[in-house]
Amino acid sequence: MRLLRPVFNLLLAALLTPLWLSAQNNDAVPVTLETPYNTALVHLHYLQTDSYQPGTAARTLYGVADSTRASRLAIRLKQVYDGMGLYVRLNRIPRDANYMDSTVMQSVFTPFPNELPQVYLEKVDGKWYYSEETVNQINTLHEEVYPFGTDLLLQLIPRIGDREVLGMKAWQLVGLILLLVLAILVHLVLSRLLKPVVRQLSHSRIYPSLVPPKLIWTIARLISVLVVVRMLRLFVPTLQLPIEAANFTVVVIKLITIMLVVGILFRVLDVIILYANKGAHKTESKMDEQLLPVIQRGVQFLIFAGAIIQSLRVFQVDITTLIAGISIGGLAIALAAQDTLKNLFGSLTIFMDKPFQVGDWINFAGVDGMVEEVGFRSTRVRTFANSLVYVPNGKLADMVVNNYGLRHYRRFNTTLSLTYDTPPELIEKFVEGLKGIVANHPLTRKDYYEVHLNGMGSHSLDILFYIFFEAPTWSEELKGRHEILLEVLKLGKALGVRFAFPTQTLHLEEMPGTMPTTPHYTTDPKELDQRLQAFMKK
Repeated sequence: MRLLRPVFNLLLAALLTPLWLSAQNNDAVPVTLETPYNTALVHLHYLQTDSYQPGTAARTLYGVADSTRASRLAIRLKQVYDGMGLYVRLNRIPRDANYMDSTVMQSVFTPFPNELPQVYLEKVDGKWYYSEETVNQINTLHEEVYPFGTDLLLQLIPRIGDREVLGMKAWQLVGLILLLVLAILVHLVLSRLLKPVVRQLSHSRIYPSLVPPKLIWTIARLISVLVVVRMLRLFVPTLQLPIEAANFTVVVIKLITIMLVVGILFRVLDVIILYANKGAHKTESKMDEQLLPVIQRGVQFLIFAGAIIQSLRVFQVDITTLIAGISIGGLAIALAAQDTLKNLFGSLTIFMDKPFQVGDWINFAGVDGMVEEVGFRSTRVRTFANSLVYVPNGKLADMVVNNYGLRHYRRFNTTLSLTYDTPPELIEKFVEGLKGIVANHPLTRKDYYEVHLNGMGSHSLDILFYIFFEAPTWSEELKGRHEILLEVLKLGKALGVRFAFPTQTLHLEEMPGTMPTTPHYTTDPKELDQRLQAFMKK
């Protein structure tokens, strides 16, 4: 019932709208047909209740010899105007007998170029008439405005009574009440019939319970109300409301139709996004999940923009002129919004090139952290200090970004320092054990690593420990480091290796009454040659 409230409001508004034709008066209108204005005025004036002369109104039609047929066509043309809610604004019709349409450079005038382009006035032999093409189209237009035999109601319903109630004839009031009752009944029945249909259309064998029942029910009700509103659009013209009321009613119905279509499209888009999210979770790239909300907002914007354009058309706003005006001011808008446009194109570049994705560890311009979100305007990075950094996508697209998240292997490079008194044989066994630790760990790269005695420092013998982890995340890398270092400590304890740390040793070479501690070096060349040859033989 809440969804039908706009329908009730528009019908009540039509009921209470003032009933008059502001352009008309009771004075006789001369039939000269010398200008478009006079022709349109004669046609409308002589079909009003207080000046009803259909034969005179029929003189505005060109090429119809049969007076009875001409009168019927003139009446039908006005019924087309009334049924479509088209208000003929006489003050906008040219009063120049030599008027010429600049777009086609001919003596023609089209009262409603957007709604009824096939209905136009044409100058023939110095007088203005509804053109021959218009006359031939009247019956077709009448059937389009009053389809399914509803034009018969124009003749049957008024016979109920001519008594006026609330400024309307009794039969018009009865018709409004019947439409209200019919709208309620159709909505109650149709919404329940559409619910299983919508459920079946949104059903998937893979995800049978993905779409929530509330969303299905909302779509069914919106479609039901849309059908009811379109039904009202068919039957409201048969009430032959005054032109102001008819125009107001048609405009409101069109606006409600646009809003309902937007609501239905938004809900259908929600269903599509639900299934797309399920598909995105199956992919390896997390950017797909981040891209879906951006696509959803973009599609919603396009739907909303289309709704605005259609609403402007309802109010007979010249869209072409409006777009031309926007294009003229486009340069100023572009200059004012150049940063926004730059960020937008930067977002598109990031989504297409995918230099990183949500969850990646990246580094750029002194910022080091994990990507949390990539939006239309900016990218959000959570630093390791747990702060949030918002970077405009336009700037980020131009930066050099180091993506640690795309590494196949994560390097671990450290130096193991042993004391200088460690025997060479022990160093060799220790290095052999280190290589075994690397070979046996499940996360290390087995085809490339370096473990060697690499330096003799100021206080230690340095062993290079250069390995790689095959870990997709930083947390797994840290876990691997933890396990490797624990194994190194256990190996050192098992072999009796002492790890060095920065120390200073003070040597007293000679004290009174003691033997000097300075080593005695052999300087005999023959003895030194013998020692060298013995070492080289080993």
